[in-house]
Amino acid sequence: MILLTGIRHSGGNLVIESSREFSDGTPDEELDSVVDQELEGKANGWAASFLVDSHRPACQEAYEVYVREFGDDNAKLIDNVWGVLVDD
Repeated sequence: MILLTGIRHSGGNLVIESSREFSDGTPDEELDSVVDQELEGKANGWAASFLVDSHRPACQEAYEVYVREFGDDNAKLIDNVWGVLVDD
């Protein structure tokens, strides 16, 4: 499982700032604790976990679910962890 955290910009872009790998059976309480630490004080904080094996597929799934489905064709996922830009 990959946990991504970041921020959502007002223009619809999702900026990934952190990526952590956990075992698939990690308790929700542990994930919530990490999210709280990562997003402390961030007004537009965002976090989601994905049942994939690596960072890149997690970013692609985050784009599909949290960016593209909002209907803004100009919105992108900007990955500040690996330097990936997902816009299609």
